[in-house]
Amino acid sequence: MEFFKIHKDIPFMRHALFFNAMSLATFVLAVFFLFSRGLNLSVEFMGGTLMQVSYAQAADVNRVREVIGSLGYNDVQVQTFGSARDVQIRLPAQKGVSSAQQSDKLMVALKVADASAELRSNAYFGPQVGDELATDGLKALAFVVVGIMLYLAMRFEWKFAVAAIIANLHDVIIILGFFAFFQWDFSLAVLAAVLAVLGYSVNESVVIFDRIRENFRRYRKMSTVQIIDSAITSTISRTIITHGCTQMMVLSMLLFGGETLHYFALALTIGILFGIYSSVFVAAAIAMWLGIQREDLVKGGPAKKSEDPDDPNAGATV
Repeated sequence: MEFFKIHKDIPFMRHALFFNAMSLATFVLAVFFLFSRGLNLSVEFMGGTLMQVSYAQAADVNRVREVIGSLGYNDVQVQTFGSARDVQIRLPAQKGVSSAQQSDKLMVALKVADASAELRSNAYFGPQVGDELATDGLKALAFVVVGIMLYLAMRFEWKFAVAAIIANLHDVIIILGFFAFFQWDFSLAVLAAVLAVLGYSVNESVVIFDRIRENFRRYRKMSTVQIIDSAITSTISRTIITHGCTQMMVLSMLLFGGETLHYFALALTIGILFGIYSSVFVAAAIAMWLGIQREDLVKGGPAKKSEDPDDPNAGATV
């Protein structure tokens, strides 16, 4: 399906060096902020106090968040629990302050806002992502990266595998760099968004790589740069339709999803934008610089006949 068709190939690779220089600078800045500022880990990673508060009428969750914010808490999860009158609150741990002291201080503020507020339970909970789980998570991520490389190496060629992994890690590090620079809350939901972006970027790279392989079979006299430019240009319509629709859904979550989905949608928004960018300018360019050529992808046997009547090599075989 195409809403429009570009008849002249856009010379993307002519500007590959410039865009990759910008990507490298952005990547280095992201790494710098990750080491200098670090991620602002949420309560799920750090542990804290879990409270359940009941009201005589339906709880005003936004009002509860305002009261908690007035006490200086920035990373707090507030949600209804069981019924509209019950609210569950997660407060991050504070040095030198016990769980009981935290809950007592908060209940005083909540009762001032609404006298019917009543504490049902109060308990300390440890971090959901401990050392063991974090280690297992890193191992799982490593297996995913290796699996992606093996898949691309078998389906295409090892140069494409290396290019795709560099581009995908580029996207992930830049997302983390944004969260480190602005000190946005990094929660389990954000971690899930980062992992989703990894798969999303791979999909976009595979689409372009597949078209490059087809073009190598169809156009024997084109140079590698012309083949790549043609492949990217011919997939632009698909890219705009697919990613435009996805981005609209993500922006809807970002604008109307409330505080709970805000950073999850924000991570996806950044990841989708950089995923498209890296697939075109980073992955394709790295594959070009690694020396990808027709012989790497067309190994013997007849090639497909060109369907382009203007192709001087129509009917030629490899």
